[in-house]
Amino acid sequence: MNIIILLKLIGGLVLFLYGIEYLGEALKKVSGGKLEKILEGLTNNKWKAALLGMLVTAVIQSSGATIVMCVGFVNSGIMSLEQSVGVILGANIGTTITAWLLSLSGIQSDALLLQLFKPENFAPVIGLIGLIMLMTSKKERHKNVGAILLSFGILLIGMSSMSSAVSPLAENKTFTSILIMFSNPFLGLLVGLGMTAILQSSSASIGILQALSTSGTVTFATAIPIIMGENIGSAITGIISSVGAGRNAKRAAWMQMFYCIIKTTVFMVVFYSLNAAIHFEFMTKLATPVTIAIFHSVFNIAAVTIMLPFSDILVRIVKRVFPITEDEKKEAESMHTFTILDDRFLSSPAFALNQSKTVLVEMMRHSSDAMKNAISLLYEYDEKTAHEVVRLEDLVDEYEDHLNTYLSKIATGDLSDREGHTLASLIHSTNDFERISDHALNIKQSVDKMHENNTIFSENALKELRVFTDAVEEILDITSRSIRDDDIEMAKRIDPLEDTIDSINLMMNEHHVQRLQSGECTLEQGLYLSDITVDLERVADHCSNIAAYIISAIDGTFDMHEYSQKEREARNDSFQLMEEGYHAKYELPEYDPQKPVKKEEPEQKRDKADKSGKKDKKKKKKKDKK
Repeated sequence: MNIIILLKLIGGLVLFLYGIEYLGEALKKVSGGKLEKILEGLTNNKWKAALLGMLVTAVIQSSGATIVMCVGFVNSGIMSLEQSVGVILGANIGTTITAWLLSLSGIQSDALLLQLFKPENFAPVIGLIGLIMLMTSKKERHKNVGAILLSFGILLIGMSSMSSAVSPLAENKTFTSILIMFSNPFLGLLVGLGMTAILQSSSASIGILQALSTSGTVTFATAIPIIMGENIGSAITGIISSVGAGRNAKRAAWMQMFYCIIKTTVFMVVFYSLNAAIHFEFMTKLATPVTIAIFHSVFNIAAVTIMLPFSDILVRIVKRVFPITEDEKKEAESMHTFTILDDRFLSSPAFALNQSKTVLVEMMRHSSDAMKNAISLLYEYDEKTAHEVVRLEDLVDEYEDHLNTYLSKIATGDLSDREGHTLASLIHSTNDFERISDHALNIKQSVDKMHENNTIFSENALKELRVFTDAVEEILDITSRSIRDDDIEMAKRIDPLEDTIDSINLMMNEHHVQRLQSGECTLEQGLYLSDITVDLERVADHCSNIAAYIISAIDGTFDMHEYSQKEREARNDSFQLMEEGYHAKYELPEYDPQKPVKKEEPEQKRDKADKSGKKDKKKKKKKDKK
């Protein structure tokens, strides 16, 4: 083999590997996280799981990528180890599709129609169409389709280049003698395994073998052990991806390795034992790209069909090699939702953003619960509830840390415009929900001080505060529903309610000044009331911010200044009607400063509040019994 042939072979290999890598990335972008969602929603039916694993691998042209997804799902608790078996086995069938596409290079015919199906003839056309779409299209989806066509064209051109480079080797005795060495089953297996492990792609190593077969020097005796080695080498990618992951993720990765070792070992022992006794005639015949694709597919389909019913054995093997520890059991019991933020999903930004939103929805629930618990303390102090507010605020802080870290990693990837808007919305919403839990803690701390100082609000202040907190609880509920369901219409109800809450706050301040002047309230009560109402009003402001993020992200533009301008212009009859409805719903009780409530001593007020609380509890018990 002279240097020119070697350089041509390397040039074709570079194009081929680049085409495979770029094709997989482009296909994942077009899918927009849907393929991962399909796998995430997997049922316990192992045959259906195998079919899904096969289809996903066929689409993204990489069994390694599918295995990495599985490792990520298992590591994050989305998928059980038992569910992953079917997907992993199915991926081994899906990866054979690439070999069929590459087998088109073996077409031998003078017919024009068949000649057009040869890669060297139609690849340039596909590549040109893809390049034009990529350079001229303005829509992100069209660009991604162009990238798919271009990468597929590059892949086929690389395959053709390798085939052309090795064709002169048919007359090279040195090259032929080397290939004969690979007819040794053990040596051929090691070559296939090593080549796949280095390239990190079984499709690429099969493609190289098919390219070599076009030289007319590769027999079945050489091709079969190399294909067997490639089957084992394909599991290396999953093993590498499991480094640093949890033990369950390691189990999923090694399950693929054990499966590949078992199926290859059984085949090699049975096949070569029969060959020693019978001497298969086809072993000396030349292999072609088509026959290599046929053998590769038949072997993997047969292996999955035989092994899948006994897949529980694989689970038991990996659990024996990686036994479940006590720490794992404890970790599983205390696992938070943010464990689904797995770095293995970062290669698919759309899906990683979906995972982030799932965590954000949980964070939102905890933040809202913290505020509602804090509000309940205003009317009935309870130490258990107070501790719960602190616990939830700490948990929300933990969610914020994990989300911000994960979102910053997503930001470093290649995002579409829509994904960029979604990312910005999630980042800002995360910060706002964290601030809401902070305000819950502030209210709890104010109530703590009131409890320590034996301070309670006047009856009129409590009535007005009840209206205020009811409105805040509703705005929290609307915000939760709008972000959970991406509901723009629901989000548009937030600003009218936020305006109403602002009006309630102003009116309460005016009434409090009047109560101070009439002697109904004290300055100390006023300071506590002011702190609490400021926190409640700020909660509404954060909800308004979140509504803006939801609407602007779904609309496709994330310019808050532009959004605010549009909102001012859009305050039409519909907005005014909603605002009037909220004003009527949350109208403060009439307050006449000329007729203040009889002033009571703090001790009397506490006794009254305690009795009232006991009555409410009795009523609730009766209601529950009914």
